Amino acid sequence: MYDNWEELEESIKNCKKCKLCTNRNNIVFGEGNKQAKVMFIGEGPGADEDSQGIPFVGKAGQLMNKCFEGLGIKRQEFYIANIVKCRPPSNRVPEQDEADACLDYLRNQVVLVKPEIIVLLGSTALKNILGKEYGITSSRGKWVESKGILYMPTWHPAALLRDENKKIEFWQDLKEVRKKMESLSER
Repeated sequence: MYDNWEELEESIKNCKKCKLCTNRNNIVFGEGNKQAKVMFIGEGPGADEDSQGIPFVGKAGQLMNKCFEGLGIKRQEFYIANIVKCRPPSNRVPEQDEADACLDYLRNQVVLVKPEIIVLLGSTALKNILGKEYGITSSRGKWVESKGILYMPTWHPAALLRDENKKIEFWQDLKEVRKKMESLSER
């Protein structure tokens, strides 16, 4: 466990714990407010993220940013990271050994940020953080509390690009997160 961001990021840059490191252009460490009350966790980098080293800059991230704007949330207000820090080939779902290799890095990011709310974007984030028994269809939109953190599972923004019907539910889930953010800041 690293107690500072620089050592953690350096460790990830030098990581060779799984085969994803062999084809990466950049690690996608994470970005945002390092003291955020809210953290978003996605699946893994896509091609745009791999080339820029920044999470959620592709089409899915642009759609998510539009939702944030519509809700009056600034991306700088939260921290965003992924289960895996290197791009899986052809944007496939990370294999379990790849996710397992990265999870300690993500846990370290959570410890450093100390969020009160974590938004789990999609099934991969949900299952790797809360457990294999959770399904995104049955869990999305429902708060789960674990170890003093509130979790909101919702659709991954890439799913919204494939299924327009999920946009309303995603929007509703983000509205719930915003409400919870406001109630936390009033304490």
